[in-house]
Amino acid sequence: MSILQDIQDEYHYLPKEALEIASKTLNIPLIDIIGVATFYRSFSLKPKGKHQIVVCMGTACHVRGAPKILEEFERKLNIPCGETTPDGEFSLESVACLGCCAIGPVVVVDVNYPAQTTIRKIDSILKKYQKKEKDNEGK
Repeated sequence: MSILQDIQDEYHYLPKEALEIASKTLNIPLIDIIGVATFYRSFSLKPKGKHQIVVCMGTACHVRGAPKILEEFERKLNIPCGETTPDGEFSLESVACLGCCAIGPVVVVDVNYPAQTTIRKIDSILKKYQKKEKDNEGK
C-alpha cells in the first residue's frame, strides 16, 4: 500500500501505467492492486489538482454553514464537488466528517486546516494557494 501512496504523492492520482509497473515489480496481479486502489477513498484513479480542497459536511460543520461554503467554492472554482479545475490547480471534495468539530466549519487544503472557515475567507484561501504556485514557477 505504501507504493500506492508514493505513486499518488508523485502524480496526484494513480496512473494506469504506474499501477502496471507496480504490478510487475511486486509480482502482484494488476486486478489486486486496482482492488486496493478503489477500496480506499484516499486513492484516485483519475487526475487530481495540485491542491486538494476538502469541505467537511458533518453535523457540526453543516449547522455552521458548510453547505454554503461548499457552494461558494464550487462557484469560485467553476466546478462541481468531486471535480478538478481545467488547469489542474484545484480539486474539490466533501467528506462526511473530519473529526475536527471544535474548529468547524472545517475546510482542508492539502494538509492545512484553516480554522472556522467562512465564505468571506474563501478568496484569501484560494489566492494563498494560487500565489504559492506562482512563487514556485519563478524558482
